[in-house]
Amino acid sequence: MNSNTLRSLSLALLVSVAAPVAAAPAPVTELGSNSSVERLERLLEARNQMQIDMQNQLELMAGELDELRGNVERNSYELQQMLERQRELYREVDAVRNAKPAPAVVTKPEDPASKESYSSDQSENAQYDAAVNLILKEKNYAGATDAFNAFLAKYPESIYKPNAHYWLGQLYFSKSDLAAAKTHFTAVSQVAKSSKRADAMLKLGMIAEKQGDVATAKSLFSAVVKEYPGTTTANQAEKKLK
Repeated sequence: MNSNTLRSLSLALLVSVAAPVAAAPAPVTELGSNSSVERLERLLEARNQMQIDMQNQLELMAGELDELRGNVERNSYELQQMLERQRELYREVDAVRNAKPAPAVVTKPEDPASKESYSSDQSENAQYDAAVNLILKEKNYAGATDAFNAFLAKYPESIYKPNAHYWLGQLYFSKSDLAAAKTHFTAVSQVAKSSKRADAMLKLGMIAEKQGDVATAKSLFSAVVKEYPGTTTANQAEKKLK
């Protein structure tokens, strides 16, 4: 009801009350009746405005609450993803730590069948170990990524080259940088005698799976099962095929 209607109704009520005594002189007290109506209108308007303000405030608070709820759900999902990638990296760190080659026993130079498993370049050994320790001891994954890239640039033909590529594949995979991870795992998979080849092929299958390339993923999982039967990696690949 607007103020004009309310004013008209109030005046009509006053007129109806005043009708029986229309002939009598109006008392002095009735002269202020119009100001009473205006005061009532102002009170009603103030109350209506207060209700409107409260409604607006409630709607604003509801909108902010919805936004906060959305942020909480998004942050929770991102945290779960990060924790899952972290757990995956820890599992791989443990696997590589247990498989880390020990220094080879020095053999006679004339033995052509012998192969080094540890570089004779102490600087190369030190730089590789420092990069590994950034992961195993310091948990500095960004630093380890830089260190392994620098290592490969300095020692492109290193005996540790496949392992360095594998570490980088794991580091990039843990950050969901699938393109970079694929590059490094592919480099490992091309070294037939690498101890990390089966794991690299498994990871390549997982990357193909994440990218929606089901055929390639199954082909890689099947190759792991066929070429490395009975291994833990083959068992993981078999689970992926089910």
